[in-house]
Amino acid sequence: MPLGFFSEIGRKIIHIIILIVLVLFFTIKNQAGQQAALLFLVGLLLIFLILEYLRLDLNFKLPFFHQFIRPKEQYRVYGVIFFLCSTIIAFAVFDTAIALAALLMTTFGDMAAAIAGKKYGTAILFKNKTVVGFASELVTNLIVAVLISLLFAINIYILIIMAFVATITETMVDELDDNLIVPVVSGFVGQMLVFLV
Repeated sequence: MPLGFFSEIGRKIIHIIILIVLVLFFTIKNQAGQQAALLFLVGLLLIFLILEYLRLDLNFKLPFFHQFIRPKEQYRVYGVIFFLCSTIIAFAVFDTAIALAALLMTTFGDMAAAIAGKKYGTAILFKNKTVVGFASELVTNLIVAVLISLLFAINIYILIIMAFVATITETMVDELDDNLIVPVVSGFVGQMLVFLV
C-alpha cells in the first residue's frame, strides 16, 4: 500500500484522540458544570497553542506530532487548534445534541472520506475530493445522525440535514480548515433548524 495511505491513517488516529477529549469534557461537565468543562477545553487549547508556538515560531520539531503534519500544514497552524476552537464554540453556543452531532460528523466523516478516498477514490468530484470520499463521508455522517437521534430527543430530519451540510461543506473547502468550518457551519444550520421547527 502507498505510504500516503498509511500517513493518512496515522493522521486520522489523532481524530480518535478527540473522542477522549469529548469524554473528559462530559465527565467534567457532570462533576463541575459547563463552565469548568469549557475551561478544560480552553486549557487544552492553550497547551496546543504553546506547542504550535514552539513548532512554528521557534522551528522546534515535535517528535510525535511532526510526522502527522500534512505538507500544507507544515508552515501554518495545525488542524487540532481549529478543532479545539470549534469544540469550544459548539458546546458554548449549540444544544448538546447539535454540538455533539457536528463534532462527531467532522471527526468520523472526515476520517471516512480521507481513508476511503485515498484507498478507492479515482473519480474526482471537486478539486482533490473524490466521489468515493464524498459517499463514504455522507454515509458516515448519516450513521452519526441516527445514533445522536437515538441518544437525544431531537428531530432526526434536523440531523439528516446536518449530515448533508457537513458533507457538502467538507467537500467544498480546501484552503479553509475543515476542522473549524464543518462543525461551525453544520452546527449553526442544525441549531437554527431547532429554533424554527
